[in-house]
Amino acid sequence: MKPRVAILISGRGSNMVALVRAAKAEDFPAEIVVVISNRADAGGIESANQSGIPTVTIESRRFGKDRAAFEAELQSELDRHGIDLICLGGFMRLLTAEFAQRWFGRMLNIHPSLLPSFPGLDPQGQALRAGVKISGATVHFVIPETDAGPIVMQGAVAVSDDDTADTLAARILEIEHRIYPDALRLVASGKVRLEGDICKTADSAGSGDTLISPAVA
Repeated sequence: MKPRVAILISGRGSNMVALVRAAKAEDFPAEIVVVISNRADAGGIESANQSGIPTVTIESRRFGKDRAAFEAELQSELDRHGIDLICLGGFMRLLTAEFAQRWFGRMLNIHPSLLPSFPGLDPQGQALRAGVKISGATVHFVIPETDAGPIVMQGAVAVSDDDTADTLAARILEIEHRIYPDALRLVASGKVRLEGDICKTADSAGSGDTLISPAVA
């Protein structure tokens, strides 16, 4: 049987849409069985419903700062749906170390920078202020530390001198939509193994492409 996947969202869920679209292929090695939101007004709920994916809302506001109580209800829903893997798709609720450890090696997140550079908030702004010439997105396993888990896959884009945080974010988002489904495919098919803090991928190879920025005429 295919691993059963839950996607956790807080907003529009654009990465959720990319994952759901990819998982509709017959040869995709995972099944997305539920989308869980911590906000009733999350735009991704409607998108999931339109795709025929069941949705669950667990309003995090009613739990206040009691993250353990929120996660107990979340875990109950994950158990009820027989979940094997979790994908965070713009999920803005902080998770406890206990929850992250419970799902270690089975919970993925995507971050719009080439980690370990620029973790946390405003990664595109951080990249521009640092003057980097290449940025991108990273799919990684979740650990208690923020944006610090073992890296599964990365994709890169060139940074232009006239980029703003918004224009850079838009190009990185396109990369996110490409690599998140591919990363889930690798993990669900059992081709990713953890060696300490490092992910190794069976039969892996680079794309053969070299990205150099800026280009010189």
